[in-house]
Amino acid sequence: MEHAVTVLQVSERRACRAIGPIRSSSRYVPRPDQDRARLRERILALAKEYGRYGYRTVTDLLRREGWDVGKDRVYTMWRHEGLKVPTKQPKRARLWRADGSCLRLRPAYRHHVWSYDFVADRTHDGRPFRILNILDEYTRECLASVVARRIRSQDVRLILAELFLSRGIPTHIRSENGPEFIARELSNG
Repeated sequence: MEHAVTVLQVSERRACRAIGPIRSSSRYVPRPDQDRARLRERILALAKEYGRYGYRTVTDLLRREGWDVGKDRVYTMWRHEGLKVPTKQPKRARLWRADGSCLRLRPAYRHHVWSYDFVADRTHDGRPFRILNILDEYTRECLASVVARRIRSQDVRLILAELFLSRGIPTHIRSENGPEFIARELSNG
């Protein structure tokens, strides 16, 4: 618009009417916000101090400190600085009791602890198949790996019986709880 006023030598009013902006916008001079830099530094300090807090909680902390800010202003600075709240990590299952005794049995020798579990996948045409893996935890040797479309609890018992006959009975067997895992029948039988 200033170009139209100087080159065409028309009034500011006529240039604004022809081009379209409001006259006051051509006269606007932005004033620097003195508190913006201090607020940004304080937001960064709070985000560093309280890593799990988001912008809403940081806004509450700023208000308690006496800042007159809204969550939208804090959010704008938050995103401009690239701050994010890290995703919460899942709790790890404890492997010990409060008295210090260990729940998870550590293998001490060959055929001490065997573990077995399933791995499931699909073929290229979408049909599922499963793999039963049985490991000796001390030697990390794969004792058996059986692939089939369906593996039932009776199949697991037969595979384990064959391993018991060929390699001996382990002291402990570890498995997850699932329909194929018949730990109660194994411990009784």
